[in-house]
Amino acid sequence: MTTLLESVARPSARPDVPAATTRLAPTPLLPAGFEVPASRWIHPATRFRELLETEPYLFGPGVYDPMGAQLVMYHGFKAVYFSGYSFAIGHLGTTDMDLYSGPEIADGARRTVSALRKFQLTMAVGDPAKGLAPRHLEIPPVVVDMDAGYGNIFNVQRQTELLVTAGVAAAHLEDQVLPKRCGHIGGKALVPAQEMVGKLRMMRAVADDLGRDDFTVIARTDGLSAIDAPEPARGLELAIDRACRYLDSGIPDLVWCEFPTSDREPVETFADQVRRRFPDARFAFNWSSSFKWYLDPDPLTFAQLGDLGFKFIFITLGGQHAAGHGLSTLLAAMAEREEQGYIELQRREFEPESDIPTRSHHEFSGVPYHHLVGKAYDGARLGTEFVEELPEEKVV
Repeated sequence: MTTLLESVARPSARPDVPAATTRLAPTPLLPAGFEVPASRWIHPATRFRELLETEPYLFGPGVYDPMGAQLVMYHGFKAVYFSGYSFAIGHLGTTDMDLYSGPEIADGARRTVSALRKFQLTMAVGDPAKGLAPRHLEIPPVVVDMDAGYGNIFNVQRQTELLVTAGVAAAHLEDQVLPKRCGHIGGKALVPAQEMVGKLRMMRAVADDLGRDDFTVIARTDGLSAIDAPEPARGLELAIDRACRYLDSGIPDLVWCEFPTSDREPVETFADQVRRRFPDARFAFNWSSSFKWYLDPDPLTFAQLGDLGFKFIFITLGGQHAAGHGLSTLLAAMAEREEQGYIELQRREFEPESDIPTRSHHEFSGVPYHHLVGKAYDGARLGTEFVEELPEEKVV
């Protein structure tokens, strides 16, 4: 006689390379009949490199916690950017001036990677009791802010190990002196280029030692806005020189210049001048929340950036600003209209044309999955028979 536990599926498809189309496969973490994309068993670093090669550009919305990353995944984005500035605000309620430690943000990234894998499982179940169909979501690789490495090369060694073993796909390192600060806060100074190259070499060495030669290393320079650096050059000349020196080491897969405004000309000049020396150079671009893009008469588009060689594009504090706007809107409404302010929020959430996965926190967090799998594994008081039959018009 087959028991519920024995009926739980075993994985039968573990591709070595990403498939061109979504292929589904069973997993022992779902009961028989439910499947997930077979890309679940492709390492995020491998997946990220594949996307860099096949997409005209890759966009990763900036988030700072697992829930934000799950929303990015739900809406179909192919990468997640785990922002340091956002993490400073969300984790400590402070600014981006090296005030959190490396292990703190590494742990946040680890929990985020884990949450995305769990979210894939919960979405693959849907809610059979309510007739909600499964969603087969791809897990987006996570790119993490590594600031200036939190110390010398041995701090870089430790931090890289924490990120690689967490399942992170890529990380970026910047060339500021410690304590570093956000690239859009004045007073930045640079370490010698050779010191930065040594840190990049350590990143690569750690990833390779851990068997992840596909881990993507991103080198960032703050040369354009730095007020102090060992070289006499300043501004765009210094930024171009730093980018070329880092590329000359053969280590970075992408280089990122932090720009102070949304102006188009410095971006185009930087890409052109670097590619004159390194024709195959690829770049990362911070489509920064620090810029008033809505006032720019001709803002750079993602597609235009892709044509210039910017293969990874991200908005550092997009999630933070959206959360601040959404919560402030609710609080202002409740301050004025008390409970009616929250009722107005629910009406917007449940509008027929809206696709707000968090409107039912039970479904978003995977309650149906936990009942279904809990029953299969003989968990106490788990199973659809324990679900209270309440009117759908009464509860989420």
